[in-house]
Amino acid sequence: MSAGLRLVGIRGATTCSANTCEAIRSSVRELMDALVTGNELEHERIISVTFSVTADLDACFPAAEARQRNGWDGIALLDCQQMAVQGDLPRCIRVLAHAWLPEGSVPHHPYLGEACRLRPDRSGHN
Repeated sequence: MSAGLRLVGIRGATTCSANTCEAIRSSVRELMDALVTGNELEHERIISVTFSVTADLDACFPAAEARQRNGWDGIALLDCQQMAVQGDLPRCIRVLAHAWLPEGSVPHHPYLGEACRLRPDRSGHN
């Protein structure tokens, strides 16, 4: 699948309002929608997605929500816990996706909610 395409890493992050399944699911849906829409991705072009969450989010697995998306059952999905650093942004879900994008396209890295503070250069809030 490399003709006219290049493999890229797409980063992003969001925050949750609470440590509940519904809050995590809602945040993951919003983040994946922004990642897919912003990069005009079809599931066939996504290789893998790794989610990392801060230690204060343990109500459910973000990858389990992403797997519910149409066509995503064949994508390699992984959850892990973000390294704990004093003063880190609470209730944060980060994502790293590997996908094929058209040559010359610029990846869109969605930083939503309070996570826009992590990368103001990529969030549109600088």
